Amino acid sequence: MSVRSDHWDSVYDTRPTDELSWFQAEPTMSLELIRALRPRPTSMIDVGAGASLLADRMVDEGLARVTVLDISEQALAAVSKRLGDHPGVSFEVGDITDWSPQQTWDLWHDRAVFHFLTEAAARAAYTTATARAVSPGGVAVVGSFALGGPTHCSGLPIVQYSPETLAAQFLPAFELERSEHEIHTTPSGLTQPFTWVVIRKVDSHPSEIR
Repeated sequence: MSVRSDHWDSVYDTRPTDELSWFQAEPTMSLELIRALRPRPTSMIDVGAGASLLADRMVDEGLARVTVLDISEQALAAVSKRLGDHPGVSFEVGDITDWSPQQTWDLWHDRAVFHFLTEAAARAAYTTATARAVSPGGVAVVGSFALGGPTHCSGLPIVQYSPETLAAQFLPAFELERSEHEIHTTPSGLTQPFTWVVIRKVDSHPSEIR
């Protein structure tokens, strides 16, 4: 295992999920942005999902194919325990900066992973994977710490983004379609501002998966 996977396995192994700063009893903003998408996606990959309930909600709403990707086996085990052997759900353990998609999805979702990528090479690996994984005309929904928000999370440094600077990371494969600002309240009562972008893959930028 890598140092990064050891770190996140330790986080999920030593603290209750509902005490983690990023915990949400309901992924409200993610659901709002996804439900507004047209056309409606039929498949999703939730990148760095942790123990989020988003996969559960997407299964409830009838998505045919949901993939849950995280660097932590401990986090994925929590989601798998909730969902059981659902035929439309698959799980992948992987570091998004060293991961190659073997299929495509209509929707890429990431809440609070991209902002951990402080090195340009790691961000380039992530955006390359996004461009390969999203079907032409598909969408990525990405949420990261906003300007003026935390500078660290779980003991690690992060990068803050405005809607413009976040969307620019994904050019030219994606174009900004929508942005939102969210204030997340942690279980301990602290507030964290988030920037959200909905970016659509440019039809002329085909997937590299063959």
